Amino acid sequence: MTDSNETVPANHRDQEDPFAEGSGTADEAGDIIFAATLTPHRSLGTFGFSILMGIFGLTCFIAGLMFYLVGAWPVVGFLGLDVLILWLAFRLNYRAARACELISLSRDRLLIRKVKPNGRADEVMFNPYWVRLEVTEIEDEGIARIVVRTRDQSVSVGSFLNPEDRRSFAHALRAALAEAKSPGI
Repeated sequence: MTDSNETVPANHRDQEDPFAEGSGTADEAGDIIFAATLTPHRSLGTFGFSILMGIFGLTCFIAGLMFYLVGAWPVVGFLGLDVLILWLAFRLNYRAARACELISLSRDRLLIRKVKPNGRADEVMFNPYWVRLEVTEIEDEGIARIVVRTRDQSVSVGSFLNPEDRRSFAHALRAALAEAKSPGI
């Protein structure tokens, strides 16, 4: 199994059994060589969100009170609408952050499970001996895309990762695929 402290960033950390609570498609045939959970990065946690909304709401309330006292009471509704729109935008952003990708590799299968924000999951299974890992790199941006491909099927992985994390993940997955393809003892 890949050591998460050396090659894999926190947002694609190793796990013992990434699909244990899912559809029951975890690797029963052999030991897992590589397992990763890829999640979108969100820099503002729930505590920070509460503080931001509190400060923004208080600022809008004070400004609304001042506008109300000078007789411009319709402005109060628009300031309240600002608070509602900001709250809704963050809620939608947090909902989108529930998406993730689970990758599990053993000697006889590579399983990629993409979980959408609504909880629905799509699974694709590959034979690791026939898999090619295609990495598209743009000179100024770094790694732009990682695709797992066979002759008749391809799946893009890690599209929401930043270029540095994509590079680290591609390196770790490439090394794990090489290990899976090597002859067993």
